[in-house]
Amino acid sequence: MLRVKQFSRLKRERAFTLIELLVVIAIIAILVGLLLPAVQKVREAANRMKCQNNLKQFGLACHNYHDTFNFLPIGSLCIPNGPGWGNMDWNANKGTWLVYTLPFMEQDNLFKQIPNLDLPHFDSIGAAEQARVLPQTPPFLRCPSDTWDSSKPYSNYVASLGPQCVDNKCGAPAFRAYCTQPTWGYTTSADDADQDDISQCRGMFGRNGTKFRFADDTDGLANTLLIGEGLPAENAHMIYYPWYSLYGCQLATTIIPINYPIDEQDMSWCGASRAGPAHSMFNNEVSWGFRSRHSGGANFVFVDGSVHFLAQTIDHKTFQLLGCRHDGQPVSVP
Repeated sequence: MLRVKQFSRLKRERAFTLIELLVVIAIIAILVGLLLPAVQKVREAANRMKCQNNLKQFGLACHNYHDTFNFLPIGSLCIPNGPGWGNMDWNANKGTWLVYTLPFMEQDNLFKQIPNLDLPHFDSIGAAEQARVLPQTPPFLRCPSDTWDSSKPYSNYVASLGPQCVDNKCGAPAFRAYCTQPTWGYTTSADDADQDDISQCRGMFGRNGTKFRFADDTDGLANTLLIGEGLPAENAHMIYYPWYSLYGCQLATTIIPINYPIDEQDMSWCGASRAGPAHSMFNNEVSWGFRSRHSGGANFVFVDGSVHFLAQTIDHKTFQLLGCRHDGQPVSVP
């Protein structure tokens, strides 16, 4: 009997009290709270590296494309696409620059299933959708830091128009002054780069049919932006049209500061519900910018193929000179 009582007493002495249990739970909660930001930081670092690798691959694809055809992929295309605005057939959708890099991104099979890309007055993209060849979204089209509607056919990568003028249908003065800066080496340009005339385009891409060569980058390949990040949730063109459609316009202008805020919850025309025109996804002059889910800036690949993270606090003149291919004022990457 004595041994039973001793065993029972020892058993009671070794058990946790309620207070001790609560203390242990509190300590675990504190440790989790301390570790969570570190885990999130590591995850974001991995996402940022993956995003940079995607851009590196796009840079290589553009170089291989240029080696093959002696010009860069066309920003977006309809056929006929000029000369002149009146000769363009916007219903003959031939896709964006992302379509034309597919064969150089190990997606040649998908590219070959898009019919009649050289045939005038034929909607190749529409035909591919009807045949259920599209939509598809290869994983390299998305930055892993942006999980917004990841199941939809969107891309986080936009080609650079440089300091290109863009139209403003909402009436809010914003950044148009930066697309006309003669003292910085460039003058006004066609709205949205909707021209086949290369002289009307400031960056390395135009919106419709313009063919750029490396030789057109007179400021130097290491000093000129090629492709950067964009957020589909903050650009109405990209929300309503997929990555492969010329209407979606996978392009951006540098006149808008990096990560300039857009109200992605307000989908009313010109931000009538809440955002106002200065922060509306329908105002091209504020929505057609480079932005990312990364803290403090966005990733870019330059024409020489090098990848850099540019801070959103970058001097705005420097950003324009990095975007413009022929301002005569080469600047170094900050």
